[in-house]
Amino acid sequence: MSTSADRFGRRNPRRHAPHRPGGRLLTVLVVLLVVVPIVEIAVLVAVGRAIGGWQTIGLLLVESALGAWLVRREGARAWAALVGALRTGRMPSRELTDAALVLVGGTLLLTPGFVTDVVGFAFVLPVTRPLARGLLVHLVERRLLAGLGPLRPTTGYGRGYRRDDPSTVRGTVLDREPPPDETGQDGTGRTG
Repeated sequence: MSTSADRFGRRNPRRHAPHRPGGRLLTVLVVLLVVVPIVEIAVLVAVGRAIGGWQTIGLLLVESALGAWLVRREGARAWAALVGALRTGRMPSRELTDAALVLVGGTLLLTPGFVTDVVGFAFVLPVTRPLARGLLVHLVERRLLAGLGPLRPTTGYGRGYRRDDPSTVRGTVLDREPPPDETGQDGTGRTG
């Protein structure tokens, strides 16, 4: 059995590197920064050939103006709903999700292109936002629960604790405040 150590017994980090959790995020970023612009250009060219160049530019300007107006209106509604939830003392999870969707949708609407505009309108329009919210909640729940493994009662020993591991030592954490001295102070300058 070969090991990935050098001649001094040190482990070589280049061989058998552990899976990094950011690898998936890097893949998503590459797709967003490389593939999406290529798709946008292809769609712009196809629409330009179908209806003409100036009409395509005009359509993009109309979509941007409509998107800006819609984001302003829906952003104000989302903000008012968030403030109302906070004033009544209830958790504003739905309102925060709506505000985030309007923010991301507005950013996508400001990006020139038809594909990003379609996704942006889906995030901003009050008719389609509940669908986007449900998808977002599902993705976040799946991401949060992915690291937990099968749900089982917690033992209180934290992550990585194994009962059969001989190097694990059970113990009790004691309070480390010094006892009060003769003057009644506890060593920190406070009177105990």
